[in-house]
Amino acid sequence: MHRTRKSKLYLSVVVLCIALLPFFSYSQESNLGNWLIYIGNKKIDSKWNLHHEVQYRNYNAIGDLEQLLLRTGVGHQLADNSNLLLGYGFIHSQNYVGASDMKSKVDEHRIFQQFITKAKTGIVGWQHRYRFEQRFVSEEFKLRFRYFLGLTVPFTKKEDNNYYLSCYNEIFLNSRANVFDRNRTYAGLGYKLNKALRVELGYMNQFLNNGNRDQINVLLFSSF
Repeated sequence: MHRTRKSKLYLSVVVLCIALLPFFSYSQESNLGNWLIYIGNKKIDSKWNLHHEVQYRNYNAIGDLEQLLLRTGVGHQLADNSNLLLGYGFIHSQNYVGASDMKSKVDEHRIFQQFITKAKTGIVGWQHRYRFEQRFVSEEFKLRFRYFLGLTVPFTKKEDNNYYLSCYNEIFLNSRANVFDRNRTYAGLGYKLNKALRVELGYMNQFLNNGNRDQINVLLFSSF
């Protein structure tokens, strides 16, 4: 009983932090951004799955849109620990023009192929993701490669443990000049609500050619 009350207390703290996050970001008047992310996976049968994803990215708090990303795809399970997926993404961006308050709006259509493989070392889970993107940005065509290395570490080995740490690094490489596009480093705290749902609250640093951006990420994952 004591353990159950303690778990509910931890969950309440996480939910409270998520609820107060937009107000905290706004009050700091900094370049700290706020990304709200939903990632879902629907199992069609033992071999096929449907991926769906929505990301609402803000320059600061909710209301100053930086980017809206919609992504979907069909995956094929090659083995218990590997998946090959073909997907499509639509990305609507609102970029500030210089130091002004004016924005330019850009739409992108993106086709991508990705391969994911997973492994485990003790209680630590590893994930490698290789993604190749064909990007149609306005009237320009671009190619980009991304490599993602992530790991998750549960707090304890106990079966009833629902808390875990999550971190990853992802590098983006272009096919043309300025080959280096960006690098993302993330660390966060996760909680498994049940077998199908989990939430994460974390910090991400995005290193770009022209500077750095910091984001607080709030993520919801579903698998059914």
